[in-house]
Amino acid sequence: MSRENFNDLAAFVAVARERSFTKAAAKLAVSQSALSQTIRSLETRLGVRLLTRTTRSIAPTAAGERLLQSIAPRFEEIESALATLNELRDKPAGTIRITAGEHPALTVLQPALAKFLPQYPDIKVEIIVDYGLTDIVAEGYDAGVRLGEQVAKDMIAVRIGPDIRMAVVGAPSYFERYPVPEVPQDLTTHNCINIRLPTYGGLFPWDLEQNGRELNVRVEGQLIFNNIGLRLASALQGLGLAYMPEDQVLPYLAEGRLIRVLEDWCPPFPGYHLYYPSRRHSSPAFSLLLDALRSQRL
Repeated sequence: MSRENFNDLAAFVAVARERSFTKAAAKLAVSQSALSQTIRSLETRLGVRLLTRTTRSIAPTAAGERLLQSIAPRFEEIESALATLNELRDKPAGTIRITAGEHPALTVLQPALAKFLPQYPDIKVEIIVDYGLTDIVAEGYDAGVRLGEQVAKDMIAVRIGPDIRMAVVGAPSYFERYPVPEVPQDLTTHNCINIRLPTYGGLFPWDLEQNGRELNVRVEGQLIFNNIGLRLASALQGLGLAYMPEDQVLPYLAEGRLIRVLEDWCPPFPGYHLYYPSRRHSSPAFSLLLDALRSQRL
């Protein structure tokens, strides 16, 4: 349908509903003469009279009534849809889908959502824990959370987390059987708990650094996991050395349940970023969540 036909039909519906050119013209914000001309042009194109005009009243003809019954509900649906959009603009709502690794989901997203969601009861957030570098556009996500170095260059990235530091830890019972490693090379003689992440296509190397010297250490051991919880539990049970985010082991270090080694080989590095494909067309709900995540880092 051409825009001209659509506008003329909308004008007809307004006149037929109001039974008055004066009221319909005021509702449409046009002059009565322009509205009358629009209706005459529509009747000419359709080849049928739609309205009966008298000095006292206006009413649809039989053909006009049939057309009104057919198209009026469609215009009502359009008006309802537009009203819903306005409501979303004024009252943020909708579902936001985010893909993230386990650590940022636990340490960055969850604390922010605990403060954010009670303020906006009509907003829903779905978080899918995924260690791969997911194509958020193809998979239908609104955003993803990864380390800055893992974000594709064509994405917009916003820093949402503090610096991160890793820690190599083991239980006291483990060090009753193994000597304390003094340098990264000593790890080759230890039973280390490996990490398998699809991002790296295999086992994750332990990234260690000291005074600008970087080492990617490939370790061996009896256990391989793809999540934080099992690595931590196994380390606490003395089953091996674990390479863990520092914030996850600090309480156990304070209690003496874990012992930290090679601390001078674990400097901090930039933390997590929220990334998304475009600044345009962001929903009010997404913009509010982005602001909440950004301000949490301050």
